[in-house]
Amino acid sequence: MPRSNKNSNGYSSRKVNIREIKQRFLIVCEGAKTEPNYFKSFRVPKVIIEIQGLGENPKKLVQSANDLKSQDDYDQVWRVFDRDDWTKEDFNNAISSAKKYGFEVAYSNEAFELWYVLHFEFLNTGIPRSDYIKKLTSLLSKKYQKNSNSIYEDLIEKQDTAIKNAKKLLEQYEPSQPEQNNPSTTVHLLVEQLNRFAR
Repeated sequence: MPRSNKNSNGYSSRKVNIREIKQRFLIVCEGAKTEPNYFKSFRVPKVIIEIQGLGENPKKLVQSANDLKSQDDYDQVWRVFDRDDWTKEDFNNAISSAKKYGFEVAYSNEAFELWYVLHFEFLNTGIPRSDYIKKLTSLLSKKYQKNSNSIYEDLIEKQDTAIKNAKKLLEQYEPSQPEQNNPSTTVHLLVEQLNRFAR
């Protein structure tokens, strides 16, 4: 007689943690299109992810994320922003205030496109923002479109490489000083969380 998969309560022991399945993400992005387009392409049930591309500076992003969080129940709130030309104080305050509110941070120093480059190669030398466009055009073997709707699909097969490269990059900075660590990114932390719920 085959063994039953049910425990003493009558529930199947194979069931996944229901709390994990029902987790809801709020992802608030500094950019209006580039970052939202990328994260919207993740193969996670749409009911657990809400993405807002607000086009705001990092400081304002904290308040907006807090306002949005108060309107609904989210398990994880992420703020996505770049170093850009923000002052050292604005950038540092954006990270520390996010932690104060219990938010997670996926920052890039200097540009979000660093995350894309890491899918192809390990980059540990800072380059100007404009050079990321040229570099990605070369790596992708087609013109890189900043607000592309297909970039996730273009890169998905190399995502494991990007995660490894991002981790390796962060390990080089001791102690960590995000506003000075160029290049660096923590986008992989959000990617790993989303992948836990991928179909």
